[in-house]
Amino acid sequence: MNPRNKVWLFDLDDTLHNASHRAFPELNASMAAYMVTYLGLTEEAAAALRNHYWQRYGATLTGLQRHHGVKPAHFLRETHRLPGLEAHLHGHAHDLAALRRLPGRKLLMTNAPRSYAERVLAAIGLRDVFERLICVEDMELFGHSRPKPDTRMFRVVLARLKLRPERCVLVEDTLIHQKAARSLGLHTVWMQRWLRKAADGRRLQHRPAYVSRRVRSLVALARFPNG
Repeated sequence: MNPRNKVWLFDLDDTLHNASHRAFPELNASMAAYMVTYLGLTEEAAAALRNHYWQRYGATLTGLQRHHGVKPAHFLRETHRLPGLEAHLHGHAHDLAALRRLPGRKLLMTNAPRSYAERVLAAIGLRDVFERLICVEDMELFGHSRPKPDTRMFRVVLARLKLRPERCVLVEDTLIHQKAARSLGLHTVWMQRWLRKAADGRRLQHRPAYVSRRVRSLVALARFPNG
């Protein structure tokens, strides 16, 4: 494949920047607080339920909408305010420069809301790099939020953008998302610069068969096979 015909689908958090350092802890706390306020849960129950829905559906919002009737727009607006977020965001200078040089089309595909994605990209200097942002608001089917790793959503997004799966490479830190993408014929790259442990504390060392390549920097993407 000509490198310029490749379509890169980049995740955002813990792929383009270190979300585990500050953004994720604040987001997790904000989501738990939302569940305490609007579902009447204790802090402990909210934290446990948030984690359960993330493990089961790949996104807390999916579980809240499906089982509690939570409105996505309200949830996203209330949980992603995160005042002062930009001051704590950072990527890696060599990675970000390599991303700009990478041949092919570049799209962002994130389970985060558009307002958050735009804030992060502006803060780390990548606002003008991506041809298109595919955010959680764009991942809705039949009135329900269907973020990654929903395979139906992947199919719809690819069809909507007229993308052939075999030309696409999903660059992600989350394995369950890569497994879904690979089942549809996309190539997959597992980014491990910042996330080295699973949610249960296990170290992430073994590369599953559905992962085409494991990398610890965006610089390494330039060496991704062109076949």
